[in-house]
Amino acid sequence: AKHPKVVSVFLNQGRKLHTTHSWNFLLLEKNDVVHSSLLWKKARFGEDTIIGNLDTGVWPESESFSDKGFGPIPSKWKGICQNDTSAGVPCNRKLIGARYFNKGYYAAAAAAAYGGPLNNSLMNTARDYKGHGSHTLSTAGGNFVPGASVFGLGNGTAKGGSPRARVAAYKVCWPPINGSECFDADIIEAFDVAIHDGVDVLSVSLGGDPTDYFNDGLSIGAFHAVRNGIVVVCSAGNSGPTDASVSNVSPWMITVGASTMDREFQAYVELRNGLRLKGTSISKPLPEDRFYPLISSAQAKAANASDEDAMLCKGGALDPEKVKGKILTCLRGGNARVDKGQQAALAGAVGMILCNDESSGNEIIADPHLLPASHINYTDAVAVFAYINSTDDPLAFITAPNAQLYTKPAPFMASFSSKGPNTVTPEILKPDITAPGVNIIAAYSQGTSPTDEEFDRRRIPFNTESGTSMSCPHVAGVVGLLKTLNPD
Repeated sequence: AKHPKVVSVFLNQGRKLHTTHSWNFLLLEKNDVVHSSLLWKKARFGEDTIIGNLDTGVWPESESFSDKGFGPIPSKWKGICQNDTSAGVPCNRKLIGARYFNKGYYAAAAAAAYGGPLNNSLMNTARDYKGHGSHTLSTAGGNFVPGASVFGLGNGTAKGGSPRARVAAYKVCWPPINGSECFDADIIEAFDVAIHDGVDVLSVSLGGDPTDYFNDGLSIGAFHAVRNGIVVVCSAGNSGPTDASVSNVSPWMITVGASTMDREFQAYVELRNGLRLKGTSISKPLPEDRFYPLISSAQAKAANASDEDAMLCKGGALDPEKVKGKILTCLRGGNARVDKGQQAALAGAVGMILCNDESSGNEIIADPHLLPASHINYTDAVAVFAYINSTDDPLAFITAPNAQLYTKPAPFMASFSSKGPNTVTPEILKPDITAPGVNIIAAYSQGTSPTDEEFDRRRIPFNTESGTSMSCPHVAGVVGLLKTLNPD
């Protein structure tokens, strides 16, 4: 039925969530010095631009959201902080807004007969219990935080692209329901509120399958924001290297792919035959500086497990009697990279070599595994398997992780970064741009672990994350600078 106050109706579609050195790589500073000729200095570090973030909320106690050195809140700001519960978000002169939107999520949960934490008081808060929102918001507009690192690696001053900007968190993403975490009813409402609040830039690190623009709630929400002078920056998605996998393809939004930068967290795999293979990790070092027995996960298969599950190091697929005290290889794919490390540790492995398959190619990611580990590319993985099969007594060692700057080549596209062409309007090229999105250090939530897994009890103030979710706020931060430089 028609209603005089209803323009259009949208299906409540579900969507998924898509630093200390990256700004140096992007030439906003040179060797940690900001010269007067650089954009950061010209744009006064994004002073008083307001950057909003549609994501999982914010951890307000993070130093990245400290208001030290900030003056009064800009008079144009009309937003609020929802701080009416024990888990609420207190704001300040830096973090000037924090709101949550969950009606669409509740509706989707009811329709799916979801049995998750719907009655949990933690649902009615903009506080971030996943880490994703704090990471992305601080990347776009986090304050200067000297001495930031992840487990002592990548030490430097953390800051966002517009470190003097004001920031606002709009929490629209919640625990997954049938694979979706963020729903259009909440996303559209958040866009509407952000327009009213007076934001200048919106960073949106989430998305779904592309569809006709006029039936796409995120697309329409972004359109109304742009009509009101707000720049909307969105992630391209993490469904690469498949062609035509890019999401957020509307012409009025900036769609951001992910690429590497010239910093690596190197953890070398040394084989007893003399091969030394460069991998990456931010895990702890091996307990002793010596070679350990090496076994492939296929050789460590549990009696009732499939070959595929064993190779992927899935739960219950490994035989502890075969694994104990050894370095274990695990093939990438099928389950989370950090879960493979957990399964290796549960089986008694002393370390893990995470091996790319052919489709993953050269892309390696530094994860905070619970055990000593190194992630190696496909070519090197082939060499490791060949070595294992060439001897009755394979031995290996994993060096302690080390941050290495100015590595080459850089940048190159991350294999996970979703690719064009645009399936809705192929004549409009998407993604529009790429930015650093691999091994990005930024603020994190103290409400979850660095792996965001229940088995991990660690808590850290900064974390490394990879994805177009991380590249998107880099562009949003630069847009904040341009808004300060050219407010009209």
